[in-house]
Amino acid sequence: MARLHTELVGSGRPRFAFLHGLFGRGRNWTQVAQTLAEAGYPGVLFDLPDHGTSAWTPEFSYPGMAAAVADEIDLRLGSAARLIVVGHSMGGKVAMLTALNHPELVSGLAVIDIAPGHSAQVDTFGPLVAAMRSLDFATLGSRAEADERLRAQVPDDAVRLFLLQNLRRKGGWHWQPNLTMLGDSLDAIGGWPEVTASPYPGPVLWLAGEHSPYVRAEHEPEMKRLFPAVRTVVVPGAGHWVHADAPDAVIAALLAFADTVDASR
Repeated sequence: MARLHTELVGSGRPRFAFLHGLFGRGRNWTQVAQTLAEAGYPGVLFDLPDHGTSAWTPEFSYPGMAAAVADEIDLRLGSAARLIVVGHSMGGKVAMLTALNHPELVSGLAVIDIAPGHSAQVDTFGPLVAAMRSLDFATLGSRAEADERLRAQVPDDAVRLFLLQNLRRKGGWHWQPNLTMLGDSLDAIGGWPEVTASPYPGPVLWLAGEHSPYVRAEHEPEMKRLFPAVRTVVVPGAGHWVHADAPDAVIAALLAFADTVDASR
């Protein structure tokens, strides 16, 4: 299996692993990871398959992504890794499967604004994918021009900036993620695979944005079945991108969670 691109934040043995969402990359977690590292908790930022500088795959697979993450953790740290795995949105589903399928590598799990089930909101990425695909690289002169061309289809400045982080010029303009495969796989990305593994017994933090529709009451039974030790925290004022909307609250929650994980050992 192809290696994933990772970046260590801080020095020493990592305590956290961070997994990003769709069309994100590990560096989306930099602010949170740097603050945690300064508090004595180094972390590893992952570029998931088909994102950032990690290898592309022929098809989308949550179990495959979780296996790639587990392989990378095992390769870097061995079977005694025992990381707190943090995942947002798509990365949250990968994090859940990593804990369920490879519990020996995971001392704690933090799931950020996603649930173990169908996420209908992923359909909102359809127009974004169409906008990205519509960008004519042959006539594109600059990143600023790309921003202007996308503005009509993606009027939200924050969302447009998030997408444009994936635009690269080396060797000609191109999107860094595997846009064709990912854009064709939105149904799978919004889905959740059948889980045959035993429930994950370790501590679990479930962070949800107050104004996000991704985590709902009907998700609680399945979350509690798979993760009996789950504790839910709703972050006031935050939407789906909780760690961008309320980084201080997320950092505080993760620091407190690390103490909980240590106490449970």
